[in-house]
Amino acid sequence: MTISKGLRAQKIAEILESLFPEPGIPLQHTSPYTLLIAVLLSAQCTDVCVNKVTPHLFVRADTPETMILLSVADIQEIVRPCGLSGRKAQAIWDLSQILIEKFDGVVPADFKHLESLPGVGHKTASVVMSQAFNIPAFPVDTHIHRCAERWGLASGKNVVDTEETLKSLFPKEQWNKLHLQIIYFARAFCPARNHDAAACPICSILK
Repeated sequence: MTISKGLRAQKIAEILESLFPEPGIPLQHTSPYTLLIAVLLSAQCTDVCVNKVTPHLFVRADTPETMILLSVADIQEIVRPCGLSGRKAQAIWDLSQILIEKFDGVVPADFKHLESLPGVGHKTASVVMSQAFNIPAFPVDTHIHRCAERWGLASGKNVVDTEETLKSLFPKEQWNKLHLQIIYFARAFCPARNHDAAACPICSILK
């Protein structure tokens, strides 16, 4: 007998809670601003790589005011290991300037304003809203998109559809924690390649 999506989601949440009851934020940061920069750098790059790079950047500039004192070339040289360094460096400098000019140097806790910043898409804004300001959001990265389809929760059509579906299946108060739990679970048990469904604590029980 096939269980409903609602019951499936409830069981998945229980398993995730048992395995990752206190999921930490994987990107090292000390403020909403440094988190914003770290998330921007994480595009098409691993968190491990970002966490190796950001200490070198933030020791020189960890506020918008200090960041614009660096040249784009200076920033690019530091963030080069993260890939797309030219584009990311320019976005970091530009958004820092905008934060100073329009927001008094403060990262806005607002989706519309965050998404207006250079290099900041919906996923990045969602991570900042969720992890910096504790405002309910459900950022969907490749891990979450993959697992949601694999677990029969979402169609896999696109990340927008996945986000909407997950938000409808899980209570809002769980979103911020769940998205981190799924990421940690995906890395540990449900990878994109060489996935052993029989050994996966979630895939092995879903029918």
